[in-house]
Amino acid sequence: MPGAASNISLADLRQRLNDPHLTIVDVRALPGYNGWRLSGAVRGGHIPGAVAFPSAWLESVDAPEVERLLRSKGILASRAVVLYGDRPEDTVPLTTRLAELGHASVQIFAGGWPEWAADPTLPVDRLKNYDRLVDDEWLRDLLDGGRPEAAPSGRFLLFHVNFGVPEEYEENHIPGALYLDTNRLENPRDWNRRTAEELEVALRSFGITRDTTVILYGRDTEGHANEKWPGRRAGQIAACRAALILRYAGVDDIRLLDGGYDHWVQAGNPVETILNRPEPVASFGVQIPLRPEVIIDIDEAKQILADQEHAALVSVRTWREHIGAVSGYNYIGPAGRIAGDVWGNCGSDAYHMEHYRNVDNTMRAYPEIAANWQAAGITADKWVAFYCGTGWRAGETWFYAYLMGWPRIAVYDGGWFEWSQDPISNPIEVGEPVAV
Repeated sequence: MPGAASNISLADLRQRLNDPHLTIVDVRALPGYNGWRLSGAVRGGHIPGAVAFPSAWLESVDAPEVERLLRSKGILASRAVVLYGDRPEDTVPLTTRLAELGHASVQIFAGGWPEWAADPTLPVDRLKNYDRLVDDEWLRDLLDGGRPEAAPSGRFLLFHVNFGVPEEYEENHIPGALYLDTNRLENPRDWNRRTAEELEVALRSFGITRDTTVILYGRDTEGHANEKWPGRRAGQIAACRAALILRYAGVDDIRLLDGGYDHWVQAGNPVETILNRPEPVASFGVQIPLRPEVIIDIDEAKQILADQEHAALVSVRTWREHIGAVSGYNYIGPAGRIAGDVWGNCGSDAYHMEHYRNVDNTMRAYPEIAANWQAAGITADKWVAFYCGTGWRAGETWFYAYLMGWPRIAVYDGGWFEWSQDPISNPIEVGEPVAV
């Protein structure tokens, strides 16, 4: 049996920061890893290069999945491993599990994040726009009248988002939430964003102005392509779609509740059945769209395809959709992909995003997303537009790139639905891509 884990000092850890044979593991909750200042830390974020493995996962995930996650993050018995948290005892559950799995070279950085964060000469990595991804504790504090870190500077509105299922909202929702039907933001004829005039009417009716802080969340349950209203409960994807269109329109401060309704309830937070009504406003405050570059149409998509050295049109679709085995939707007949696109993956079907989420349905650690994108040639120095069938899954990946601070990102709104309708003018590929 491996012996007890030893300690590593701050000085020694600093010297080994770039050791290719070392895996540094942050066992704290993901908000702290992303950038929030938890437990009174001077700074938020994580040690550069550290991977995220919250200790809480050990109690909520079965053993085979834990082992898969450990492997995927480079936490291997063949490598040296350093664990840290807010306190030395935070590392005990993972230290114990690694010992059971035969890891013999595990060390603990006892000073943990507080010691690292307190030294201003030490580097820190964080999600650039981490404050746009909020957790249930932050939201609960705000709803209780508190002033959490990065609290809204003015009025805020909370929205329960889905596709045409007010019954879900009526069943229960987070206290104070209003209902936002995505049909108010996109046209069911082609699923593109509505006209500027229609968006103006919708946003004013919701009480949203340019300077309103808008907090969005959805509720996720199982769904499949052949149900009557496919995707109607792909709530977090719906919330991201709403975030995209609100950003396009001109809202400056948009927050997403990480993990959405499900995470809120699983943490033991209250819900209510009161049907809250919005208070309409007279003016949105700016002409819509304030940021037209956030959503592109087919001509711009073709510009991106023509400059693959400096741009990427990223398919956020399943592999079976990508190779043309299925269209992915019961209302889209043709199967295949846009010729010249880059596959960015998504999840198991058109209404799930497992490739971009953790086992608890929160956003996957952003360095992992960025690394997967880089391996596919999707980098921040390019003009990047995401697409899927009709812009929902693409909206979620757009939001993650926005959180990372990527400068030129968009969603091709028409997506596969529009592109596939004219295969003569719009080149299509099927089958597995040929490696170049």
